[in-house]
Amino acid sequence: MRLISQGLNQLSRWANALLVRTKLLPENPVEQFKLNPELPTFYVARLNARSDIAALDSVCRQLQLPRPTHLQTLAGKEIPRFIGLQNPTPLFAKQAKQSNALEIGKEIFAALQLDPQCQAQIIPVTILWGRNPGKEKPGIGTLFSHSLTPSWLRKLFVLIFSGRDNLVRFSKPIELNQLINDKADVEELPHKLVRVARVHFRRQKLAATGPKLPSREQLFNSLLASPSIKKAIAEEAKSKGLTHEEARLNAQNLLEEIAANYSDAMVRVGERLLTWLWNKLYNGIEIKYADRVHNLVDKGHEIIYVPCHRSHMDYLLLTYVIYHQGLVPPHIAAGVNLNFFPAGGIFRRSGAFFIRRSFAGNKLYSAVFKEYLSQLFIKGYSVKFYTEGGRSRTGRLLPPKTGMLAMTIQSMLRGIDRPISIVPVYIGYEHVMEINTYLKELAGSNKKNESVFAVFKAMKNLKNYGRGYLNFGEPINVNQYLNEHQADWHQAVHPTDVQKPAWLNSRVADLANDIMTNINSAAALNAVNLLATILLSNSQFALSKQKLLSQLEFYLSLHRDAKYNDQVTLPADSAEQLLEHALQLNKFDVLHDELGDIIAIKEQERTLFNYYRNNIIHLFAVPSVIAQQLVNCRSTTLAECEAQLARLYPFFAKEWFLTPLRSGYITDILNAFASNNLIEFDGTTAVTRTDSHAFAQLEMLGKVSHLTLQRYAITVNLIDSNQGITRANLESENDVLAKRLGTLHGIKSPEFFDKKVLVLFVSSLKAHGFITISEQQCIEPTAQLSDLKAHLHALLPASIWQSISDTL
Repeated sequence: MRLISQGLNQLSRWANALLVRTKLLPENPVEQFKLNPELPTFYVARLNARSDIAALDSVCRQLQLPRPTHLQTLAGKEIPRFIGLQNPTPLFAKQAKQSNALEIGKEIFAALQLDPQCQAQIIPVTILWGRNPGKEKPGIGTLFSHSLTPSWLRKLFVLIFSGRDNLVRFSKPIELNQLINDKADVEELPHKLVRVARVHFRRQKLAATGPKLPSREQLFNSLLASPSIKKAIAEEAKSKGLTHEEARLNAQNLLEEIAANYSDAMVRVGERLLTWLWNKLYNGIEIKYADRVHNLVDKGHEIIYVPCHRSHMDYLLLTYVIYHQGLVPPHIAAGVNLNFFPAGGIFRRSGAFFIRRSFAGNKLYSAVFKEYLSQLFIKGYSVKFYTEGGRSRTGRLLPPKTGMLAMTIQSMLRGIDRPISIVPVYIGYEHVMEINTYLKELAGSNKKNESVFAVFKAMKNLKNYGRGYLNFGEPINVNQYLNEHQADWHQAVHPTDVQKPAWLNSRVADLANDIMTNINSAAALNAVNLLATILLSNSQFALSKQKLLSQLEFYLSLHRDAKYNDQVTLPADSAEQLLEHALQLNKFDVLHDELGDIIAIKEQERTLFNYYRNNIIHLFAVPSVIAQQLVNCRSTTLAECEAQLARLYPFFAKEWFLTPLRSGYITDILNAFASNNLIEFDGTTAVTRTDSHAFAQLEMLGKVSHLTLQRYAITVNLIDSNQGITRANLESENDVLAKRLGTLHGIKSPEFFDKKVLVLFVSSLKAHGFITISEQQCIEPTAQLSDLKAHLHALLPASIWQSISDTL
């Protein structure tokens, strides 16, 4: 019998080598979980199948971890290293034999009690063959699916058809000695370990494959039978004079327009296509903080991804990254403008559901969409939507639109039994494919509708676009958020008829702001946005290579030593390596003379570079103001810096979605300046060094905030000089003055002329008591406005103020 078993094991290893390609997650579990190969080690997995053991054995050999096929000696006793919670179903039986997992667990804990000094670890390992979630009504596809506990024959088909899509995920090891020390009743530990492991693997499978898929007809029938849609159908029939069947058909047509039609096969094809695409487009994709998502998965959270929106590539990039993290791709809320042939069908089968720009005046559409969204959450699908509502044309985060977020909260009020967490996601690129189009739209061109021809044109022009960056921000537990900010929210919970609570709009607005803040807190510095920040601060958009490298090294040092937020990511490369990489992207001119090289932004790229600078300008807001203060005064105190930022930071925070100014941040910045030999700082007073190099570096940093402060100065002066000015006149005169300054001082930054930015600033002035606005929309300054004007005057160059004064 032993010889037969050994022969089958060897056969499994050969089959594994021939048929199986494994994706390991995380990529380096030994380092991430600090696994010690010298410790007695056991592996617990869902299925006690030879193919699973062979796949794990192959991975452990590569990682130089103890082999699961070998016995582990513990307190003088040999115990199997592999613990399978379930046995495969026999070919001609309906039920599998009970596994020996509990007995092995008892042996392990008994051995540890005999030798309390011995330490051991159990590593949970999720082993999946393919990512097919299966169907609620099993069909022929079930034969090739690993969604059930398979017999050896079904497992053979799974191995043949899904062996190239094997996923092995290591989880954080369980320290058995710690369990014994913490638990009074040691005899209960093996039972608890098995129970916890079952829940863990159930969650891991759900996270990797998603819930079983209903048929489209079954889904639609259940939605149309829901009380909210039945009520909306009745109202539709009554208001439009339709029969019930006609109104019901309208609702069904809306579901056809909205609903995704997820297909695992389409996702697998898309994954291969996207792998080719990323290799064509990018030098690499840097992903940070993915462990935050995995931690939520381990705790059984429903996940909603809310990324910033820079490009149409966001749809593909985030979904691709999530899939490669071993998680099921989310259902994506996509604008109905993307539902064009043939892309619409591909997107729909990849998990996209389509949403109109406005629900206004269409109660049936609103009811159908809300019920569909609620069903996604109730069934356990992860969801992704863009709260900005559209792609940013300036590179800055747009003010959030709260419709999808409000519907998410209303779905929670249906009584979903799992915690819901929102994961903000920062996405950045060294080149945005649509950036030339954005510039034309900002200049007044009409936005073109998406079409298949535009897709083919974009693919025709594929080239190296540098690197992509994706950082998962700090998650927000929505249940906990409501508990802290709206303690009575549970009173609004109802399984079907959810009325809009009075508190909903204000809570959603605050939550949306927190999401945007968490996105910007996880920003990524890269070669292009750093060089854009430096070179755009020079009137000729050029610097000698030596000075450019010096300033770049200064900025890297500044953000290492005085981070706006610990989540901000910095490139690991040196300044020289970053510059060399950026020059390969063909965005710069390199001019040569006898004194050395000069690096300049190409003329056609100058306006476009504002986009990349705007991705990270919020990270330079405070250092820039402090630098400008030191340039103007040559000497300042910590208290004066704090007072200056106390006046300006609320406007920065509103415009750029910043966290409250952290304690010690200003001191950290001054210490960073001192460590770069730009100032002398004794902890209280900062004095600018007299050498020209130090002064030039501070001056360049100070100019980063100039455009923002100039916009503030224009608006403040117009209000102060034209007391009682109406909002409409303020917008009109502000636009004229901004364009004049743009011409006089070579300003080509799109947001400098953006009325939306002006409206946001006026709103901040009102919120902080600098102005009052009458019912007639007339704006009156308060005494505080003169104080703000004086401080802006002290920060900006005289030439700017002269240009402003000449036009008033």
